[in-house]
Amino acid sequence: MCICHLPCRIAKPNFIADQMFSKTGAHYHCIICSATITRRTDMIGHINRHVNKGETESRFITAPAPKSSCEVLKEADTDVQVLPNYSTPQKTDSYFNPKMKLNRQLIFCALAVLAEERKPIECLDAFGATGIMGLQWAKHLRSSVKVTINDCNENSVTMIQENCHLNKMKVKVNTKEEDNYEAIGDGEENSNTIEVTKMDANVIMHLRSFDFIHLDPFGTSVNYLDSAFRNVRNLGIVSLTSTDISSLYAKAQHVALRHYGCNIVRTEYYKELAARTVIAAVTRAAARCNKGIEVLLAVALEHFVLVVIRVLRGPSPADDSAKKIRYLIHCQWCEERIFQKEGNMVEENPYQQLPCDCHGSMPGRTAVVLGPLWSGALFNTGFLRRMLFEAVQYGLDEVQPLLKTVICEAECTTSKNFSTHSPFDENKQEECGVYIKTPDMLAESDVVPGKRKNNEVMRNATKRQKTDNSAEHPAFYYNIHRHSIKGMNMPKLNKFLNCLSEAGYRVSRTHFDPMGVRTNAPLAQFKTVLMKYSTPTYAGGQTEGPLHLREDVQVGDQLQAAADSKAKDDEFREENKSGDTATVFAEDCPTHCAAD
Repeated sequence: MCICHLPCRIAKPNFIADQMFSKTGAHYHCIICSATITRRTDMIGHINRHVNKGETESRFITAPAPKSSCEVLKEADTDVQVLPNYSTPQKTDSYFNPKMKLNRQLIFCALAVLAEERKPIECLDAFGATGIMGLQWAKHLRSSVKVTINDCNENSVTMIQENCHLNKMKVKVNTKEEDNYEAIGDGEENSNTIEVTKMDANVIMHLRSFDFIHLDPFGTSVNYLDSAFRNVRNLGIVSLTSTDISSLYAKAQHVALRHYGCNIVRTEYYKELAARTVIAAVTRAAARCNKGIEVLLAVALEHFVLVVIRVLRGPSPADDSAKKIRYLIHCQWCEERIFQKEGNMVEENPYQQLPCDCHGSMPGRTAVVLGPLWSGALFNTGFLRRMLFEAVQYGLDEVQPLLKTVICEAECTTSKNFSTHSPFDENKQEECGVYIKTPDMLAESDVVPGKRKNNEVMRNATKRQKTDNSAEHPAFYYNIHRHSIKGMNMPKLNKFLNCLSEAGYRVSRTHFDPMGVRTNAPLAQFKTVLMKYSTPTYAGGQTEGPLHLREDVQVGDQLQAAADSKAKDDEFREENKSGDTATVFAEDCPTHCAAD
């Protein structure tokens, strides 16, 4: 009988001389899943798999973990309790990722800008986890927002309530679809009240209306887009964070096709391709609810893709947004790209739309069709400047360099031409039909405009936006290292930006790629300017200043020809060295010396 009193599994029978012998050898029992394993090394690997999955944590403990095991973290003057394994989603219910701090600051700045437009606003954190984001909203914006933190996990809801008490906030709990609330906490020092709900994210967004909705699920957020746009208020903001990086960055292309209905490949501009893929899915979901969108911010970094959009109600904005979803033609040889033209007519030769001539000089099919993708602008300059102003006001130092880079990218200008100013410098600012309140408009703000007037303002803004399409930043960017010339030293990036700007093109850096250049110059002209200001790598030929070459002469061929001529000269010198020496010796010496 086994010492662990668990049923032992008989080892594999052996057939010898038509007789079957069954025996039970040395074995091990897993205390977690009661599996019987024969070899010790297999048992160690089996236990390690349980540990990696988090199945050994509190396996047989029914009581909640003591408070001493929780760790208190602080971010932006907000304290949150987290479990010891808080950074691994598979091991804990209250997931907290410190690397997403930049993401939380960007969302906070967007909410602060919306809070300046209208007060109070109802905002929803659909996936609360520890509640860190909703707590920051309520603690800093105070009475300007009414925060609702939702999570479908009971342990997470309990953790959110404890964190609210830790930050001295009132808690209003709602655990059912009906409006049954329960107030918890005194909240003497802070009168802010945070509503905590325990229901599915789709359910709460179907039941209630919000001005600001943030979606941050584990993975893709396409499953919650329809319910998010169903009841969001007009001119409200929806922000979503997608962490399914493997599919968006074209590492799992079949998953991107399944989730977003988009065909993508790995390119040099794959991060912007990911942002446009997400916005295309958002546009289609909003159009199904007769709503259009205006993209305010699109950021794609190492761990996430963040998209912030403003909602415009009505079939006309929905149609205008849907028309901006197009397919992209991408050349696989030179990586030139261009969006397909509008219209339903079939092109006889789609390769003619590409600026390059790779199809004529290369055999076979040289281009692929990617998409459908969002072809409009990715940034709103006025909104970004106000986000930067709010970041300065609340002391968010980490997000300010990123916002400055994005503002330069939205205006397609270099950092030297960048200038920050208060959002109240101008008398009137209009974005998507919204007049931003300024000190000169305080007298007019007391009068509540009617719905008809708001619709007229929105239509006028839409017409004005159609005429200002030329001011949009160019689509996509080029990597200067990807198009560097072999055997040549590239110029410094800032110097190259100035040279490209002096050539008459719009140019800026991009946050998507530290070595990326966003410009409206075609790829051929981009390579010409890059080749013009590059220098040879060998020391003998380095010169100060640009290298002036004809466009039809390749630099690599010139370098090879120079090397070949140099080698021939060396051989010629070695062959004639002995003859020249004898001649000089005969001329300088007497005849008998030469004979000797």
